Amino acid sequence: MIEDAALLARAEALVRAYAAAGQRIATAESCTGGLVAGLLTAVPGSSAVVERGFVTYSNEAKAESIGVPIDLIAAHGAVSEPVARAMAEGALAASHADVAVSVTGIAGPSGGSDAKPVGLVHFGLALKDGPTRHAERRFGDPGRAEIRRLSVAEALTLLEEAVGPRPGTSSDRDL
Repeated sequence: MIEDAALLARAEALVRAYAAAGQRIATAESCTGGLVAGLLTAVPGSSAVVERGFVTYSNEAKAESIGVPIDLIAAHGAVSEPVARAMAEGALAASHADVAVSVTGIAGPSGGSDAKPVGLVHFGLALKDGPTRHAERRFGDPGRAEIRRLSVAEALTLLEEAVGPRPGTSSDRDL
């Protein structure tokens, strides 16, 4: 679990916002190993919001648990935009959530290359009633724990941006 008061405050606000919107979240995590779901479920009342979390650390888990095609992983690598998108879409399809966030990256200290250095993290955000989004971050190499903390913070940012009415749905702003 990440001990970070600012992240916990953001998680508390997210749980309130998703509860108010009547929306549920699923997570699909690789390099964060369940830290996003862990942070969200540290909040009292999160059971109304967090539908489920998938820790898909291995390529086999990505394929078996959330349907990421092995051919896609072979073609692009587990740390890539297409796989991050497929992870989020797979988590959404394998759950009853409205929104799914995914995280796949290289937290180090080993495993990086020139093309995919330590600190490279891809994120996906799939919406039940909207397009799938992607974000790429290159955090450098501040250490494994910091890369994972920064990745959790970015996942929260994506979830913050996604909560609420979708384009084409009614909202107070449309009145």
